[in-house]
Amino acid sequence: MMLRGSVALVTGSARRVGRAILLGLAEAGADVVVHSRVAGEADEEVAALARAHGVDVLVADADLADPEAIGRLVSAVEARFGRLDILVNSAARFDPQPFGAITAADWDASMAVNVRAPFLCAQAAAPLMRRSARPEGDGALIVNIADLSGVHPWRGFVQHGVSKAGLLHLTRILARELAPDIRVNVLVPGAILPPPGMAPDGPAWARLAARAPLGRSGEPADVVRAVCYLAESPYTTGAVLAIDGGEGLLGPIGH
Repeated sequence: MMLRGSVALVTGSARRVGRAILLGLAEAGADVVVHSRVAGEADEEVAALARAHGVDVLVADADLADPEAIGRLVSAVEARFGRLDILVNSAARFDPQPFGAITAADWDASMAVNVRAPFLCAQAAAPLMRRSARPEGDGALIVNIADLSGVHPWRGFVQHGVSKAGLLHLTRILARELAPDIRVNVLVPGAILPPPGMAPDGPAWARLAARAPLGRSGEPADVVRAVCYLAESPYTTGAVLAIDGGEGLLGPIGH
């Protein structure tokens, strides 16, 4: 897929890895949709940075726990651009919680954003993605963002880990359901950014990063390169691509 002139929706793109992915796609020439749960200054800051690359930018807020809001989000993309080529499901909840303290509401909140929302986003976006004209054999692309809690059992991340494991399998299911018009892949980042509450220059993050086989942390640019690779790889679907410095080879490091 030629990124220049394409249209990309990145959920959760006002912050962290989602922000980096959106700005990387804008730098490559894609028109982009900046999404966050609620409107805020971060949205406009990211939008300004994206516009500096000479692309068109739509700022749209939507609570992805609300199915109707997802439909409105995709409708806004169609109204503005008339097409959609790339959907990156980056928005997620990250809820560390003791096993005995988890309530049904806690469980449902994680599942609603981390599994149900990517499914509903794909379901809502698929018709528009299929209507968007492209060269033969050059399908649209959905990229889901998981993490290693969906591969290895982290203690203290019960509902989060189950939701990310679900996202990994959902990716494979969507890859079959939406082929051949839409390719669906999933990225599994490792130590890219410290989790909320962990200092980037503190000893905990340094230990976590150093224990990976490559002996260091990654950076958001590593995830951006992976998204661009998938956009430019028309024969890749259903793939699980680790961006983790080898951490996934060793099991639940630090958890």
